[in-house]
Parts: sequence; C-alpha cells; structure tokens
Amino acid sequence: MKKIFKYLGSSAAVAACALTLTGCVEETLPQSDMATDEIVAESTSATEGLANGMPAYVTDVWSTSSHCYFGYPAEMIVRDMLTGDYTHVGETGYSHFISWNRNQYMGQDYMKQQFHWNYYYGFLSSVNGVIRAIDEETAAPGPLGYLGTALAYRAMLYLDLARMYEFLPNDKFPDGKNSEGNTVLNLTVPIVDHLITEKEAEDNPRATREEMFAFILGDLDKAEKYIVNQTNTNNNSMPDLACVYGLKARLYMWVEQYDKAKEFARKAISAAKVAPISEARALGLTTGYNTSSDFMWCANQNSETYAVQTGIINWTSWVSNQTTFGYTGASTMLHVVMDKSMYERISDTDWRKKQWVAPAGSALEGQTPFMSDLDKETMPAYASVKFRPNAGDAEDYLTGAASAVPLMRVEEMYFIEAEAAEHVAAGTGIALLTDFMKQYRDPAYAYAGEDAIDEIVFQKRVELWGEGHTFFDIKRLDMSVTRGYEGTNWQDTQSLLNTNGRPAWTNYVIVKTEAANNAALVNFNNPDPSDLYPAWTAN
Repeated sequence: MKKIFKYLGSSAAVAACALTLTGCVEETLPQSDMATDEIVAESTSATEGLANGMPAYVTDVWSTSSHCYFGYPAEMIVRDMLTGDYTHVGETGYSHFISWNRNQYMGQDYMKQQFHWNYYYGFLSSVNGVIRAIDEETAAPGPLGYLGTALAYRAMLYLDLARMYEFLPNDKFPDGKNSEGNTVLNLTVPIVDHLITEKEAEDNPRATREEMFAFILGDLDKAEKYIVNQTNTNNNSMPDLACVYGLKARLYMWVEQYDKAKEFARKAISAAKVAPISEARALGLTTGYNTSSDFMWCANQNSETYAVQTGIINWTSWVSNQTTFGYTGASTMLHVVMDKSMYERISDTDWRKKQWVAPAGSALEGQTPFMSDLDKETMPAYASVKFRPNAGDAEDYLTGAASAVPLMRVEEMYFIEAEAAEHVAAGTGIALLTDFMKQYRDPAYAYAGEDAIDEIVFQKRVELWGEGHTFFDIKRLDMSVTRGYEGTNWQDTQSLLNTNGRPAWTNYVIVKTEAANNAALVNFNNPDPSDLYPAWTAN
C-alpha cells in the first residue's frame, strides 16, 4: 500500500493559497478555472463561470495513481464499502476500493485517507472563492442566487466532513481518547471559511459538534434566503430551495433534533420538483438511476467530462454491472453486490428487490430485467442492476459513463421524515413509512416488527443502496456491521468483519500533512482503527 512521502496539501495550505491568489493550490489539488475576486466583482458572466465550476468539481478526478479517486461519487462508494450492505465479489484484486471493506490503511500516513481530506478541502476552496467574490450587501439578484448556491454546497461539504470525522465512542475506543491520551469526543474538522487569514489557518482547531452545527446552520439560513434568486439549476446539478430544506433535514438528523428534521424533510418534499422514482423508470433498461430528472440534486456528466473520458475512473465504471468498459461490467469478473442477509429481508412483493439478481430457485428468479444475455450469464446472485449506464449504452463509454449521479433524492426526505417522526412520537413514523411503501414501493407492505426505527432505517438502506447514505445512519444510531455469518456472500475473507455497535472505522482519521501545517491538530487526531477487527471464520 502506498504511503505518502511528499506534501500533498492541507486545509491550512488551501486557505493560504486562496487568500494570496497564488498558483500553489493548482500544484496540490485539482482545481476548476478560477477568476480573481476583482474580475468577478465587475462581471456577471465571470460570477456565473465561477459558480458553474462547483458542479464540475463534484466529479473531478483527484488523482490517476489509483482508479478510485474520482471525486464525490468515489466518496459515496467508499462510505458504502464501510457498511455491511455493499461489497465487491469476483476478482477482488482489481477492486481499488477493497481496503475500505477490509478496514486497512485507515491511518494518517496513507494516500487513501489523503484523498478524503484534499478532495473535500479543495472543493471548499473553490466554493469559498465564489462566496468571497459576492458582496451580499450590494450584489444584484443573479449573483445573490449564486451565493445561495455556494452556501448550500459549503453546507453539504461540511456536513459530510463533520459526520465522517466526528469522533463517536465505539467498541474499540469507548472512552473517546486517542493514543496521546487526549479526549477527542465530538470533535469534527477545522472550519475554513472565505474570511479566514493565513495565520488563523495555521492554528485552527477541530470544531466541536456545537460549533460546526452553528456554522452549517448559518450557511443554510443564508442559502434559504438567497437561493430563490437562482432561476436555472442546470438540470438539477445546482441545488434549489428544496435541496436547502433537505440539507437542513440532514443537519438536524445529525444532531438528533428530530422535531426539526421532520419539519424540514416535509418542507423539502413539498418544495421538490420531482416525485419518487417509478417502478418503470427504476427498472427500465435505459433510465435506471442515471437521469437528472429523477433527482432533486445530482452531478451531470457528458462526453467532455474528464472522468467520463478516462473510460474507467468514473461512477458508472464502478457501480454498473452492465457495461463492457467498466471495472464492474459484464465483461469483467468483478461485480458489486448486496449483502445476502439484507437481500433476504426485503419482501418479495417489493419491486425494489428486482434491482438485484435473485438466486436460483427463489421466488423472484428470472424477474431481474437484464440488459443483455451477457449480463444474465455473468452476473452472480445479489448483483446489482440498479445503476444503468447512461441511455442504456453498455458499449460506448463516452455515452454510457455520462450518467447523472444522485446527490439528493426526494425519497431520502420521506425516510428522514418517517424516522424523525418515530423518534418524536412512537407509531407516527411507522405510519408514514407504511403510507410511502404502499403508495410507491410495495402495495402489500405491512410492518410486523418490534423495532420501528430499525425498520425505517432498513427500508431507507434498501432505497438508497449504493448512494453513500447508510454510513451516516450506522454511525449516528450506533448500529453494528455484520458481514461474517453462516451462508454469507461476502467472498473476500479479509472483509468479513463484525462489530459490536458502530465500527471504529466510521471515525475518519485526519492525515498527517494537516497537522504539519495546522498546529492546533497536533495530538488531537482520531485513533487509527486499521486492522483492529479480526476476520470472522466459519466454525
């Protein structure tokens, strides 16, 4: 495994470079074309160009040294690989993501952890450039709309970072102390905003949960005010007011203010311009979770997008089992699959179950809609057909990989509303879940369990499988990951890890280069969880 032997950049360095407007960010991080503050202040078109760089950064290829560094979509896959729902089978030696399944190389010295830090803070540098360039006191409505958009992006990025890096107790580190003996409980990440000075960035401590919550909420309150001026979402690649409400729902779920989460989830549903995806579109051979019109917020790609042009360093290459050009395609021996026990819990009357290959002899055998005979011949049981290549083109990567990537779907809001309601008043959330399931997913749905929260979260896991959300619920709710059991379909034996409650690996470790440039982080990192869980073996 490659260790880091040279400085690759930190949030402090990114802040310093942005402040001085030098070219040093470009030497360490991928960057969209940037205009100076002065140019932007004098040109509406420059402001628009700067703002349009934000959606482009979503799919920015951070590095080609390994084929798992293609921006935000790769982060989504990583988070799913850290759960018990999603894995690769077949020739797993080709899986550039497998170390996250195995809980390997999770410490401060490794390139894979550098990716998270540099990608997110590089993205934030770009977003801060937009925010810094627009004066909310004097700007016209158009630029104010872009300001609202940038604030929504910044809130999304910091909310992700906070939920990934916040230290929460676990079965390996129950006392919240790191190897230096310092308590890091509820510490998140340093806040680098558009006003920070170079000196401040060099001594910038990890924000507490309360500090980070206040910062993100402040951004979202302003975004809610200004984003109504944004009249063009570019096929949903720019967030709108519904997305701001959705981010508030996620934010309040993180801090367990469930009454507010319920409120804003409903606001998001009411404001959304899309309905839950239909069975026909979800199972369609050309429309399965690849079209911007089905999403509240997404990353759009085309044949000019660099990730698409690589052929393999992109979302479709790694999530679609149905291409001839990707890592997990029909012509390869690597496939992405759902955990067997999870699949078996889904009701046979729930049409979503057809998004995974039914095992031989089961009730749904033969009902999975394959794109080709090759798919049918090569895909193992439990393999996903959820994510179709764009336009159903399995051959031409310039078309097939030019897929929309879901960043927020209205379905998520229904599940947030249901879980939040159940926390507030027992029975109300299950009633909401039942209504959703009967109307949109399973007319025969009936809850007969004993743990309503677990049931709601399970149905959310099924709905958003492969979209990078389950990680956050597992961490927040102190849920166990269980991959090793009799009859498991987790082929890679090093990935057969079972935990007692939230896994230690859900507390991301800050890379060494950040502490080298930010004195406040010295001795205040999260403990390294690498290799602390023994692999399960059958008796």
